[in-house]
Amino acid sequence: CILGTHHEKGAQTFWSVVNRLPLSGNAVLCWKFCHVFHKLLRDGHSNVLKDSVRYKNELSDMSRMWGHLSEGYGQLCSIYLKLLRTKMEFHTKNPRFPGNLQMSDRQLDEAGENDVNNFFQLTVEMFDYLECELNLFQTVFSSLDMSRSVSVTAAGQCRLAPLIQVILDCSHLYDYTVKLLFKLHSCLPADTLQGHRDRFLEQFRKLKDLFYRSSNLQYFKRLIQIPQLPENPPNFLRASALSEHISPVVVIPAEASSPDSEPMTDLVEMEAASQSLFDNKFDDIFGSSFSCDPFNFNSQNGMNKDDKDRLIEQLYGEIAALKEELENFKAESTRGAVQLRGRASELEAELAEQQHLKQQAQDESEFLRAELEELKKQREDTEKAQRSLTEIERRAQANEQRYSKLKEKYSELVQNHADLLRKNAEVTRQITVARQAQGDVEREKKELEDSFQRVSEQAQRKSQEQAEVLETLKRELAASRQELQVLQGTLESSTQAGAEQNTRIASLEQEKDRLSQAAEQHRDKMAALQAELQQLRDTLSHEQESSRTELEMLQTQLRDKESTERALQQRLAEEQLSLLQSTAREAEHMVQDALARMEDPAHISCTGSADCLLSQTLAASECAEQLRDAHSKYLLDGAAVGSLLPHLALFAHLVSSTLLQGSATSHVAPVEPADRLLELCKQCGSETVSYLSALQDPGKVASADCSLVTACLGQISAVGEELRPRGLDVKQEELGDLVDKEMAATAAAIEIASARIEEMLSKARAGDTGVQLEVNERILGSCTGLMQAIHLLVLASKDLQREIVESGRGAASPKEFYARNSRWTEGLISASKAVGWGATVMVDAADLVVQGKGTFEELMVCSREIAASTAQLVAASKVKADKDSANLCKLQQASRGVNQATASVVASTKAGKSQVEEKDSMDFSSMTLTQIKRQEMDSQVRVLELENQLQKERHKLGELRKKHYELAGVAEGWEEDG
Repeated sequence: CILGTHHEKGAQTFWSVVNRLPLSGNAVLCWKFCHVFHKLLRDGHSNVLKDSVRYKNELSDMSRMWGHLSEGYGQLCSIYLKLLRTKMEFHTKNPRFPGNLQMSDRQLDEAGENDVNNFFQLTVEMFDYLECELNLFQTVFSSLDMSRSVSVTAAGQCRLAPLIQVILDCSHLYDYTVKLLFKLHSCLPADTLQGHRDRFLEQFRKLKDLFYRSSNLQYFKRLIQIPQLPENPPNFLRASALSEHISPVVVIPAEASSPDSEPMTDLVEMEAASQSLFDNKFDDIFGSSFSCDPFNFNSQNGMNKDDKDRLIEQLYGEIAALKEELENFKAESTRGAVQLRGRASELEAELAEQQHLKQQAQDESEFLRAELEELKKQREDTEKAQRSLTEIERRAQANEQRYSKLKEKYSELVQNHADLLRKNAEVTRQITVARQAQGDVEREKKELEDSFQRVSEQAQRKSQEQAEVLETLKRELAASRQELQVLQGTLESSTQAGAEQNTRIASLEQEKDRLSQAAEQHRDKMAALQAELQQLRDTLSHEQESSRTELEMLQTQLRDKESTERALQQRLAEEQLSLLQSTAREAEHMVQDALARMEDPAHISCTGSADCLLSQTLAASECAEQLRDAHSKYLLDGAAVGSLLPHLALFAHLVSSTLLQGSATSHVAPVEPADRLLELCKQCGSETVSYLSALQDPGKVASADCSLVTACLGQISAVGEELRPRGLDVKQEELGDLVDKEMAATAAAIEIASARIEEMLSKARAGDTGVQLEVNERILGSCTGLMQAIHLLVLASKDLQREIVESGRGAASPKEFYARNSRWTEGLISASKAVGWGATVMVDAADLVVQGKGTFEELMVCSREIAASTAQLVAASKVKADKDSANLCKLQQASRGVNQATASVVASTKAGKSQVEEKDSMDFSSMTLTQIKRQEMDSQVRVLELENQLQKERHKLGELRKKHYELAGVAEGWEEDG
């Protein structure tokens, strides 16, 4: 259904089929429909929701209708339909959410459009959605009797199966609800979100309890790994608690299976499931001798009756004991494998969790390294600021020194100016004195002139002395005038120097004021920088201290986590080695059991063909090569034990099958090749046991080598080639046309059979009623499903054959390829004939059963025969196919479908037989003693007749099989080889 929705990009076909189903009349069918529809909404195409919205009202009406039933599946269907309606409404309102609810944190933020109102409403809708999921969870658990192992019963598994989808939805809804509540608490007051917290707390308790109860059920342990919620709910009032939240992860382990053993394993499981009831009834009626060993017909002749019976009973007893021991061994192996797979899944989950924690620690360490780098950068910036402050201080100091020098220079200029002023005052005083002296001279001159005029007469006597005195005075006056001129020049230069000094002093005072202001500003800046520097030093020291503390704490945590991881890795390595040893031990037991069965006298009657031996040998050789590669990878990396174990188990299985097939082939081969083949099989078994024993020893694991086993397989293959029979009496150039004709004839036979079944179904519906109609419809419906499965298998086989021919023929034609591979071609022809013949015979048997002329046993035998024929066709088709081919996978899937359809035919036939026998059961209530005695005697006569007839039929069956083997030997060329 899921693939169909993706193919047609919608669900129209799905709903067109659902509308024809009686969902309102069959509660179990409605429950199955809900499960399938839930998976489609999760994993189907995105248009499934759009195509399903129109049926929402019909689902609501059906939910109300089933809600009126208080027992059985009624309440379950009602609640499940409500859940599906809620899921459709949620995804319609929130189209950003995919059907499987897988979103990243960024997509979750985009879904709310970064609006707190949208986040508030989205949280309420998620609460409603999760409430519906929990209601279904609790209702299913309350409807089961938990005091018994309900998870291993078909009825319990039917109710528990849909809970896997519910667990997947609940894990995502819980994770998104926690993240949205943390986001809301970061934007809104705590009192506003009190209702949200109360509702989340209630759902948290319910979900935790349901997850715990589910994880303890055996049914879920092999299908899904359910996460466990934390002991306490998240504290939304503390924002840092979001980092402690771990998203619950649901793990669905993948079960690996061998492509070569899938068809045979499925067929064996189908036989074990469908054969048990029939065998028990058959043995109760006819005895257990026929069902134990129908192929042992060697003792039909040549012995008297008593010896034969005693020998048969003895052999049957041994076979029954061996079968019981084999079943116990298989059950123990299955349980051990399941436990080992579960343990491996748990260890893988623990390893994934530890890796997740390690990744978180690495992220935190990277974050702290980034913060440390940022602190280093801040420290460098601080050091740069400190250096710039030191430079500013140095400049301020240089300015102060310059200011002091200028101040000294200014003091010196003031002192010089004062000296010049004193010199100027002295010169002025001297000039004043000189002027006074000149005035005195002039007064004296006038006095002298007056005296000369008064005493001219008296001066004649003293004229000589006066002339000398006058000459002296004239010389003194000239000297005084010269000194006065020098003093006047000095005074002018002093005045000019004083003006220059005044101008220089004014400029120095201005520069002093400017330098004083600049120094004051520098002092303020320096004080501010010193305060900032001190603050930066305090902050840096505090941050360094906190970073150092956090770094030490993180280093301690990292060391603890590394030690824990080393312990877990060591524990994992020990578990892996233990797993390898246990698997090798089981494989060794399997090979030893095969060697023991080769010596068992009961195995002497088993025969086999050389072609089958070659196919088994080829598969074992290929598996040995794969095992060698896986062993090499395991030696390089111990974690690769997961790829080694499947190859090891498959290797042991294929080698055991090869040994048994070689022993069986030696029973029909000539004496000399048979002895050589048997000896090679024993040697191969001993080498295989030695190799498996080496794998169990830790000291010899590295030196273990399966090359000797491969060599023995090659020798067995060479002997098998010698024993291969000649081909059919068909010209090789006609083989290609014959293959196409047989495949076409098989397809036509299947189509004719399907048409006949449809015609019989129509006649049955028109002519039968009641139980007979129900039985016929069930049987013909299962036969129709089987025909469809066989038709798909034939188509897949054609595609695979076409691929094999195209990849292997090279430049040759398809006919030449078929001729070159004649044995493979003959196998295809034989398998195709068997499938077509089986389909025709089964339709005839079904027709007789519907008409009341046939027996149910005949129909069951025909269905098993056609299943064996299809298995032969699959084996013949996949011999030359590439193991990675998509068509091979398609063929194997179709083969599994045929096996399931065959099991359905057998089950429906048995169920119909039971219904008919219940309907026809005899009523002895009205019979008298004489009548009952008469009936008892008649029954005894009938039993004796049937026992005699059974003996005759057994003898006839033995003769027929003997003749069949003789004819097959002639066709295959056994006599010529002998």
